[in-house]
Amino acid sequence: MKIGIHGKEFDDQSAIIIQQLLHYLVDKNAEVFLSNGYDVILKESSVEFTTYSIYNPDTLSTLDALITLGGDGTLLDVVSQIGALETPILGINMGRLGFLATTSKEDVLQAVDLLFEGNYEFDERILLRLETESNAFGQKNFALNDVTVLKKDTSSMIVVHTYINGNFLNSYWADGLIISTPTGSTGYSLSCGGPLVLPQSSNFILTPVSPHNLTARPMVLADDSEIILKIGGRSDTVLLSLDSRHETVEAGVELKIVKEKFMARLIKLPNNQIFDTLRQKLNWGIDIRN
Repeated sequence: MKIGIHGKEFDDQSAIIIQQLLHYLVDKNAEVFLSNGYDVILKESSVEFTTYSIYNPDTLSTLDALITLGGDGTLLDVVSQIGALETPILGINMGRLGFLATTSKEDVLQAVDLLFEGNYEFDERILLRLETESNAFGQKNFALNDVTVLKKDTSSMIVVHTYINGNFLNSYWADGLIISTPTGSTGYSLSCGGPLVLPQSSNFILTPVSPHNLTARPMVLADDSEIILKIGGRSDTVLLSLDSRHETVEAGVELKIVKEKFMARLIKLPNNQIFDTLRQKLNWGIDIRN
């Protein structure tokens, strides 16, 4: 089995677990591929591995699975690398529990066993695709969590004229507007008052950021909707982001957002339920008085 590994810098405690993982994979006769950059961090490892470029799809297309070591941000990085290849992703959380990287570092060896046994399911998540005249973000114009348009720095509010399937919805005077997937409903959208939406729901969520009009509430749409945003206001530029990636674009830009043709394939291990993650991450049912 060909296994890719991508991660970020780690502490001494995590280093021990990562070395255990590498040796465990080799003991199972896996062919290990480390992303360039991460291979430099692990250069002292005694395990033989091949380095792959995160910008080269040739190696990524041959992998049976790609393991991320980090948090949700690390997994989002890998989604942008994989794109339409739909290589399965197993997220190992090296810190606190994540919404996407839900397997703890203490369970990493057990997770590898389940992976090699084929004891898992694919959790397919929809993506957003952003289309602009300026071809912002190039070929990586998709997002697993959200597409967000925001005012820059301390500039005044922007206005986002919003159209759904060709019909005018609203002009949001706000600090910005978030268009999220069900996966992204637990991210930035949630912190701005958006609803929790289960991952397999066929929806998009529109969530204004600090709207001037307090009656501008989050809205749930069908995921076959075509969303057009026309940006105005007093600022010359606005900040446009896809998950953790961002670019500055000219105000007045028109954005088209639709569901991407391909999906992100996450590896879901047994007994890994979204309701458990929500309870643990959001501390539901915990009473500090007890």
